[in-house]
Amino acid sequence: MTQSIAITIGVLALQGAFQEHLTYLETVISQDEEKYSNYSFRIIPVKTKEVLFECSALVIPGGESSSMSYIAERTGLLPHLYEFVADESKAIWGTCAGLIFLSKQIRNGLKDQKCLGGLNIETNRNAFGRQLDSFVKELDFSKFISGCTDFLTVFIRAPVVTKVLTEPNSSRDLDKFIKSENDYVNEAPVEVLYSLDNYDGDNNKLMVAVRQGRILGTSFHPELSDDHRFHQWFIDEFVLHI
Repeated sequence: MTQSIAITIGVLALQGAFQEHLTYLETVISQDEEKYSNYSFRIIPVKTKEVLFECSALVIPGGESSSMSYIAERTGLLPHLYEFVADESKAIWGTCAGLIFLSKQIRNGLKDQKCLGGLNIETNRNAFGRQLDSFVKELDFSKFISGCTDFLTVFIRAPVVTKVLTEPNSSRDLDKFIKSENDYVNEAPVEVLYSLDNYDGDNNKLMVAVRQGRILGTSFHPELSDDHRFHQWFIDEFVLHI
């Protein structure tokens, strides 16, 4: 009998919509047991360094990026998250606040806010405005998720990627930009997976999904969409490489 391959996917559970991600990941696996029959999955919430380092992959949920940062620092988890991000055997996905937390720079971050520096990008918090400016939009992701032409995305006080950093260690005005204290530099190229075209009527393209090698970032909340295809793609493409 062939021994199954053990895979542990963690969801950072300090703050935000972590339970939804846990549920979606479990649903993907349970709905296609035959496809994943060679694997033994654990889907677990992550609050401590001990649990973090059990993980093959990590999802950082939406929520409030500054609160997530402060809690990680206060609980002593932050340096271990830096270490996890720098481990190139690990797959990572950040949604909304998680995208901000994974950035190398934050354009309008709060005082003492930290970011993990896994993605060589600059993000702008709350780029679409306040809670009342949240919206849903059906998008075509078929260029990178086969057959996914009609994914209903949920943007809640969402960030956007304002810049791909070609020199991620370059200095910026720290009064306006929060820069990651993590020395790790992701050497993979940044791929812009999706941009919202002409969102504001000025023909501006707003980057809302990016990939840099094993690390994925999305401005929107797939875990609130009632559609599991993005989570399945993360498992297949980033975690299992199938």
